[in-house]
Amino acid sequence: MANLVEATSQQQFEGLLAEAGKRLTVVHFQAPWAPQCGLMNDAMAELAKEHAQATFVKLEAEAVPEVSERYDVSSVPTFLFFAGGQKVDRLDGAHVPELTKKVQRLAVAGSPAAGGSGPAGGDLNQRLKKLVNAAPCVLFMKGAPPEPRCGFSRQVVALLKEHNVQFSSFDVLSDDEVRQGLKVYSNWPTYPQLYANGELVGGVDIVKELAESGELENTCPRAVPLEHRLKAVINRSPVMLFMKGDKEAARCGFSRQILEVLDGTGLDYDTFDILQDEEVRQGLKTYSNWPTYPQLYVKGELVGGLDIVKELKESGDLASVLRGEA
Repeated sequence: MANLVEATSQQQFEGLLAEAGKRLTVVHFQAPWAPQCGLMNDAMAELAKEHAQATFVKLEAEAVPEVSERYDVSSVPTFLFFAGGQKVDRLDGAHVPELTKKVQRLAVAGSPAAGGSGPAGGDLNQRLKKLVNAAPCVLFMKGAPPEPRCGFSRQVVALLKEHNVQFSSFDVLSDDEVRQGLKVYSNWPTYPQLYANGELVGGVDIVKELAESGELENTCPRAVPLEHRLKAVINRSPVMLFMKGDKEAARCGFSRQILEVLDGTGLDYDTFDILQDEEVRQGLKTYSNWPTYPQLYVKGELVGGLDIVKELKESGDLASVLRGEA
């Protein structure tokens, strides 16, 4: 099928983008070890039959690290959508319905300018409603709190932290459908946007006014110290694995390998997807003095990463460590 191809190098990837011109190009950053990538490849093959004017590209993420790094691809599956050589949208994870919706919308739009410019539909409104109610206080911003990607987002993050406000965040640069749709949903044309209890508070100027009047703490819940939050998450289960993805869908090779080892013991354990919580992802590195993931904890104490778990398996000690006997 001419419009479904596999790129094996950076040069080939860039050549396909150039050749596609303004047509939609869907690039699947995948890995052969991840079963969820196979599922998404099958979905992409069906979409390629329906959208002959679009180009669908399979790209092994670990084989082209320079491309993965450029587009901040740190897990698989990840889909990037291009038109006119520019990235116009993104999808992280194995979500066939969401992939289908994005392809249909962008293929019809035909250009980056048209993508997402129409009014939000019913499905999108439901998704936005869930997002704004995902936590008592949610900040829709450019970037993430540790690395804001615009000055206004940086200012709001600083104000919330200064006033000890507990908040979750959503990077609107990672999802163009949300970025465009939320403007219509909230009737607020710019970012950042702060929500409290599902209701729009406002942007940077409103947050500044609330901070100056002393009302910001009353509008949003006060933060639990990060160390207390990390301790609570670590002790959520006797055996806790912090990883990229979850038991059903690991999103990096190291996480996949450690799941296989733990599953082989037949013992119960819980997981936490650090890709869904940037505060935990960054904070746990400092808390544990362990710079990489996955990280395994037993009864609140760090065991280690993949290499340590492999060593425990080889020595025959893993099961007793997981039971808290060693």
